[in-house]
Amino acid sequence: MSDTSFLHWPFFEPRHRDLAEGLEAWCRNELPRDHADVDATCKQLVRDLGQAGFLEGTAGDAIDVRSLCLIRETLARYDGLADFAFAMQGLGTGAISLFGNDEQKEWLERTRRGEALAAFALTEPRSGSDVAQLDTTAERDGDSYRINGEKTWISNGGIADVYTLFARTGEGPGAKGLSCFLVPADTPGLEIRERLETISPHPLARLGFNDMRLPASDMIGQPGQGFRIAMAVLDVFRSTVGAAALGFARRALDESLTRAGNRELFGASLADLQMVQGHLAEMALDVDAAALLVYRAAWTKDMGAERVTREAAMAKLYATDRAQAVIDKAVQLHGGDGVRKGHIVESLYREIRALRIYEGASDVQKIIIARCALADHSATEGTRKAR
Repeated sequence: MSDTSFLHWPFFEPRHRDLAEGLEAWCRNELPRDHADVDATCKQLVRDLGQAGFLEGTAGDAIDVRSLCLIRETLARYDGLADFAFAMQGLGTGAISLFGNDEQKEWLERTRRGEALAAFALTEPRSGSDVAQLDTTAERDGDSYRINGEKTWISNGGIADVYTLFARTGEGPGAKGLSCFLVPADTPGLEIRERLETISPHPLARLGFNDMRLPASDMIGQPGQGFRIAMAVLDVFRSTVGAAALGFARRALDESLTRAGNRELFGASLADLQMVQGHLAEMALDVDAAALLVYRAAWTKDMGAERVTREAAMAKLYATDRAQAVIDKAVQLHGGDGVRKGHIVESLYREIRALRIYEGASDVQKIIIARCALADHSATEGTRKAR
């Protein structure tokens, strides 16, 4: 059983503790799942999470980021694919929740019930973290847009029922010329060009758009708002990536504590060896420090902050990087079992790596944090000199 004392930190309210308790019970009964057929398992997980009511907070006018983080952390402790299935329902509909009109928001009822899968189509072959360099174009043609281009590494690609798509409409250079669209999966011209396999199986695809026509009414927000929409969505959901990493790290720590207590080496328990104690201490420290950063960012957003760019970047960077270190120590403490296919520690080792890349790679988060720190310092200095 993982440590749950953090639930009594001042970031949380009684409803968060109730949510964590209910989800923990569900996970004990329902997870992990068989990953032999990833597409089918992912679809079933979404349906089951929806029926259990855990997708309610993934979309709508009042997204509670602390709840999202608690859910991702808990699911990740039990099953990485369950975390993935949950996360994409929120990220894939984030633009609709924050900027969609009433007609577009009708999709949210289906995604919250687990009846429709959502996807976030942003990344392209030439532009990953540099969103402003998107090449996919959306040209106005009467009362519709004609879209051409390609997206890649799209989570839920090939199984999603609805995509939020970002394309260049040309209102200005770079980031100023992007817009966002709602794209039902059965839209003519949308092609699944390749299914992509990774070290930890998830449904991913490369998408193509070949003269795909969309009614102008399928634009989310206003022309030229695409970059702002994408950043607003990531501002909400980036902290939850840190929460998933935290869940992986907690599971690795739990498994290592059990291993240290049960395994003997040189006539003594592993737990009695000072070097092992040092590893366990570092792991516990990294877990708690990551949790503080993740839930600070989530609490700050829930308290009404318009942007939490700095806090979310710190949470994602630290939690994902340190989870990698925690899990690596867990592999070392488990010896041969740590790299045996099918062992929980081996699966955690494969699961964690992608989190340091998607939704802004670790090096990009460092750039964001530095720019925020420089901007804050400049503003403070300007105020001081003005006095």
